[in-house]
Amino acid sequence: MSETHVKGASVKTAHQDLHSEQGALRGEHPGRARNPVIKVADLAWLEFEKPDLDRAEVFARDFGFQISARTEHELWLRGTFAGSPCMVIRRGRTSRFIGPAFRTAERSDLDRLARATGMTVRDADVPGGGGVVDLLDPSGFPVRVVHCGEELPELPGQQPLPLNTGTARRRANATQRPPREPSRIQRLGHVVLETRVFARALDWYLDTLGMIVSDFLFLDGQRDRGPTMAFIRCDQGSVPADHHTLAMHLGPGTDYVHSAYQVTDLDSIAAGGEYLAERGYQRSWGIGRHILGSQLFDYWRDPDRFMLEHFADGDLFSCDVEPGWAPMSTSGLAQWGPPATRDFLGASPSPQRVRDVVQALRGENEMDLARLLGLMKAMNS
Repeated sequence: MSETHVKGASVKTAHQDLHSEQGALRGEHPGRARNPVIKVADLAWLEFEKPDLDRAEVFARDFGFQISARTEHELWLRGTFAGSPCMVIRRGRTSRFIGPAFRTAERSDLDRLARATGMTVRDADVPGGGGVVDLLDPSGFPVRVVHCGEELPELPGQQPLPLNTGTARRRANATQRPPREPSRIQRLGHVVLETRVFARALDWYLDTLGMIVSDFLFLDGQRDRGPTMAFIRCDQGSVPADHHTLAMHLGPGTDYVHSAYQVTDLDSIAAGGEYLAERGYQRSWGIGRHILGSQLFDYWRDPDRFMLEHFADGDLFSCDVEPGWAPMSTSGLAQWGPPATRDFLGASPSPQRVRDVVQALRGENEMDLARLLGLMKAMNS
């Protein structure tokens, strides 16, 4: 692992002590494209379909979203930060994840992307208007790349509680009583996807959207076959960006895993979690602090069984931080917190999961028996 030396002192990199000492080995994936088509600025929103928009709205408010628009057929959710909405839910026959939308900083990026992919720029059917290019990633997820015509204004947010820490005494003659209320979502942070064609999908996001890898994970004894998970961020040059805006891992299915939404602080996570528990929602895993990305986390299931995460205090990396490499393991998920649950890991067998495994092993993709056994081993390590 490389180090930066300042005035004779050895300064540890952001990845020191979190990954293998060697970092990337010769010939391994560089984690970025040399000449990407464009560089997206951030996630814009996620798109879902659900049959019951009323039930979806109740959970959305309980989880901490604000409603930016509602029609008979669409529900747009937002956070308190200015910018684009976090999520659109359209009325559909079944509950399903459609795909992500990424935001460009410049309208001209859409023209360049359209020329390179043979697509067209069309008017965006979103509040505030704008332009959009519709793509399909190698996994089969529809991917929208948008430039929004109008940003949503900032809304009042939750203020972080002043903390007394050691000699830093910020609060005197006052108590701490965080209200039992929904965590107030600030913004969409990231989405995690499972794919049978991990290497192809990874290269597509790097080559087409200009994203870069923060961390690679590989299976024990199979590093020579390449990584099986990547935490991927937007390349904003010297401006630090979220450790991951997109994460993908190899698996037997092509599925949404979870999405994450930033809140103010640990008290917001905890008090909001108590509010959700009192209303009968299922916690999937938490509260804890991740290793890769360092986020404080708390995972919940909505009434349609989609997993959503409250997070706070995540890592921010500029473009000069190279990818880290580490073995994939359940024990490597958190610095502290309760053990990862079977629900979070997707380890509870279901008929659909069995069908996914059978189809993956029979199909032309990157899943084979060695990969499957390696993933099962990592789940229990």
